[in-house]
Amino acid sequence: MAQPSVKKPAAKNATPAKKASAAKAKPPASSGEWRRETLAKLRAIILSADPQIVETVKWRKPTNPNGVPVWARDGIICTGETYKTYVKLTFMYGASLDDPANLFNAGFGGGTRRAIDFQEGDKINDKALKALAKAAAAFNVAKAK
Repeated sequence: MAQPSVKKPAAKNATPAKKASAAKAKPPASSGEWRRETLAKLRAIILSADPQIVETVKWRKPTNPNGVPVWARDGIICTGETYKTYVKLTFMYGASLDDPANLFNAGFGGGTRRAIDFQEGDKINDKALKALAKAAAAFNVAKAK
C-alpha cells in the first residue's frame, strides 16, 4: 500500500523576499523582463519631467508585496502597475489634462482618472509622456494653492 505524499514545510531559515525600496519602485521578478524594462523606462521619463517629482511605493499587501510605484508632487501624479499582459500607468487627474498625442487609451469610464496601457512591443512616446507628466505635476501644484 502506497503512503500518501506529504508536503514538506518551508525551511525555517529561508530568506524573506526583499521589499521594494521606497526610493525606487521595482516590479516583481515574476513580471517578465519586458514589463520590468517598460516600467523602468516609464519611471525615468516621469522623473525627468520635473525635478520635484517624488517616487514612493504604496499599497503593499500579501498578494503584491512590492506594492505600487507612485509618483507625486503636491499629490499623486500617477501610479505604475504591472499585469500579465500589460503595464498600466494611471494618471490620477488625467481627465483634467490635455492629451494632444492621444496617449490615454484606458480608464475612460470614470470622470477623474485616465490610464495608458502598454503592451509588449509598444513604442513609448517619450516626449509626449514627459509633457503629460509635467502637465500632471503642474496641475497638482495649481490645485494645491
